[in-house]
Amino acid sequence: MAPQTALFADARCREHLAGRDHPERPERFDAILKSFERAGLLDTVMRLESRPALQEELLLCHTREYLRTAQHDVEAGYPHLSTGDTDVTAASWKCALLAVGGVLNAVDTVMAGQARNAFCAVRPPGHHATPSRGMGFCLLNNVAVAARYAQKKHGATRVLIVDWDVHHGNGTQDIFYSDPSVFYFSTHQWPLYPGTGRADETGAGAAKGCTMNFPLPAGSGRKEILGAVENSLVPAAARFRPDLVMISAGFDSRVDDLLGRFTLTDRDFTDLTRAVMEIAARHAGRRVVSVLEGGYNLSGLASAATAHLEALLA
Repeated sequence: MAPQTALFADARCREHLAGRDHPERPERFDAILKSFERAGLLDTVMRLESRPALQEELLLCHTREYLRTAQHDVEAGYPHLSTGDTDVTAASWKCALLAVGGVLNAVDTVMAGQARNAFCAVRPPGHHATPSRGMGFCLLNNVAVAARYAQKKHGATRVLIVDWDVHHGNGTQDIFYSDPSVFYFSTHQWPLYPGTGRADETGAGAAKGCTMNFPLPAGSGRKEILGAVENSLVPAAARFRPDLVMISAGFDSRVDDLLGRFTLTDRDFTDLTRAVMEIAARHAGRRVVSVLEGGYNLSGLASAATAHLEALLA
């Protein structure tokens, strides 16, 4: 019997921002994997292989001009992308391609029924990347490309993306704002970078109602975030009926994070994961692909990610 949870974790992602004083540092990957190892989880998951994403796959969400610009900026040795505020080092483009490719492998594995769900411990994160711009700590939108890929390669009709990062995933929202085949749900601190994600941003045209934002004040936690999932997302998902559920798993919404002021605990991440898994069980054949976004307190990131993976395995 195949393991029910797959894990993508490629140590080469450590090369992104290596040697740079930056919150999104290589030690994030180390903290997560060491915690998984201490908890005995690495022996219970299916380890996924790596591959770089192909240009044609990235073009599902990003413009050709942006891809050319981003690759040029990295390879020319720029300290940050010319499109905005994203810091890069010499290996950043390679790492970004591997991050997307790993998530696509996770989609293949889950859609083929070889694993029930998957967690992808990727760097760099992705949910701020728009079609034509890298933003925040993000070069390529890992989750968005994977959602489009699931639709194109595997025939997924409707994809639900649940984003509990403390920051709003403006890039993901932008990519799908007019697309009724992808439902984007976000809880995020307000006001906070990037300043998007108002409650009245609900989608455009035929996709009106397929974006659901919960901008919440600093200090919000279990009551507000799990409450939004249980009271608003669950009935919305019942109407939407996704074929695949994806998670932008940002653990910077945990208490004591360096960049956010939410108060979620490890137990809360367990319960959030279970709630999303229940949505997938009802509507999407239990198919969940979770992708790491933020989380900058190393010990908090490690324990929250471990609670998340343990819930996926349960």
